[in-house]
Amino acid sequence: MHKPSPNTGLLIALLVLGCWLTSIILLMHWQFRWANPLIYVFVLVQMHLYTGLFITAHDAMHGTVSSNRTINNAIGYTATLFYAAFWYPQLYTKHHKHHTHVHSDEDPDYHHGSFWKWYFTFIRNYLSIWQIVVMAVLFNILKIWIPQTNLILFWVVPSLLSTLQLFYFGTYLPHKGEHSNKHQSRSLPKNHLLAFISCYFFGYHYEHHDSPGTPWWMLWRLK
Repeated sequence: MHKPSPNTGLLIALLVLGCWLTSIILLMHWQFRWANPLIYVFVLVQMHLYTGLFITAHDAMHGTVSSNRTINNAIGYTATLFYAAFWYPQLYTKHHKHHTHVHSDEDPDYHHGSFWKWYFTFIRNYLSIWQIVVMAVLFNILKIWIPQTNLILFWVVPSLLSTLQLFYFGTYLPHKGEHSNKHQSRSLPKNHLLAFISCYFFGYHYEHHDSPGTPWWMLWRLK
């Protein structure tokens, strides 16, 4: 496998962060009409960029954004705060617990139940009351300068939709049911375009568990 430049992970992380930041700034003051179909396109684009924030933070948890630990963690903190005021150290601890105890009662990402029960358990494991308070306060401050409809459509709704995207393609599909491999996970069929659109290649989930030090943008090489 071709070895990338040591700065590639950082550049890609900054690109994702930059795309999200540029998009959110432009959309906050977009004077749209409800009949404009671009609304729905931009909501989906924002959803995908929110998912990219979380995937970037996830790469930081595995130390693949930068070999410089301070820079790597700074990207992780930034991405999780931008996403929804998540606290990076808490996510770091729980995610590594998932890797250590995958598909067991000690796995914070796993739940033996239906899709929606699993999803709400998953959200409850990661969401805190303080996070909700911070986001509520921030929303009420921002609406002083930003139209409330823009905030809801392009800030709130895409972040909520991205939790479903992350959960469905990155947790539920890979880990539901029983597995006969050591990583207790499965992968989506090989289709790199769909794999990127669906969840930044994290549908290639067995590959991620087998090589957690491989960043998201190289997972397709392992498939």
